[in-house]
Amino acid sequence: MNKAILLKNRPKGRPALDDFEFKEIEKPSPEKGEVLLKTKYVSVDPYLRGRMRDEKSYIEPFQLNEPVESGIIAEVLESNSNDFKKGDYVNGMLQWKQFQTSNGEGLQKVDGSKAPLSAYLGVLGLTGITALLGLKKIGKLEKGETLLVSGASGAVGTVVGQIGKIKGCKVVGIAGTDEKIKTIKEKFHFDEGINYKTTDNMSKAIAEACPNGVDVYFDNVGGEILDAAMANINRKGRIINCGAISLYNETERPTGPRHETTLIKKSVLMQGFTVRDFQEEFGEAVQQLATWLQEDKLTYTETIVEGFDKIPQAFIDLFDGKNKGKMIVKV
Repeated sequence: MNKAILLKNRPKGRPALDDFEFKEIEKPSPEKGEVLLKTKYVSVDPYLRGRMRDEKSYIEPFQLNEPVESGIIAEVLESNSNDFKKGDYVNGMLQWKQFQTSNGEGLQKVDGSKAPLSAYLGVLGLTGITALLGLKKIGKLEKGETLLVSGASGAVGTVVGQIGKIKGCKVVGIAGTDEKIKTIKEKFHFDEGINYKTTDNMSKAIAEACPNGVDVYFDNVGGEILDAAMANINRKGRIINCGAISLYNETERPTGPRHETTLIKKSVLMQGFTVRDFQEEFGEAVQQLATWLQEDKLTYTETIVEGFDKIPQAFIDLFDGKNKGKMIVKV
């Protein structure tokens, strides 16, 4: 037996379980040049919400009544390919199916003896690469600067903060519970933390935590927290727009403060990106992250949910902040 998870409806606002459909399908057999894959770990990420909209973006939207796809670690069960053998583990953008075939395009072998397999979806995968290359290519972080990170207890945010400390910066993180603030300070060595849910005045809180202002702001949430960070940005500051989870489920486009005068008067750089903008540097980035991991300069946290049937709920739980670090489903 084989099961797939399809996108049944385009969500209006916050996704719901009714927006997904489980379908029993045939277990495929690999043809010449193909491999049969068994899904082992599934990455669920906020950006998938954008692909559920029928609109032009940097990546094609999901089609209704077709399987959702995301980053997946899979085991090669059968191989008719010269590039892969039975027992290999691979990482790739694959569909939410228990079993599927692939011609190998876009698949990368991963070594479970060097790091846990799930790490290749997180700190050694697109998550870690996003953090490193966002800081390197846009943030241009320098020793002694102040780095502010929103979504600081999430998968990308925790890596961003740790790289900031490796680079010799003061790092301040923003998260949504006291427990998460405690974690980013004790486990990930952030200097300060701000619980935005218990803070009445975010601009003032950032000013107190960053008395020398903010040189680089790594933004994972957008919205009012971005506005507060802008109020504290230094001259020639850099704002890295990585995500905007606070806005992903909005049904109407919100309006807020206009930042043009701040950008002009303070010569601030504000740039959005997707990690694939820097694809030519992926290999070097993974090597650097792996080195830091081996040197115990990087650590990571995962929230692992077990069961193929739990994938949609795990995705929905992202929008309630139920994950600590990377959200992964073990199949």
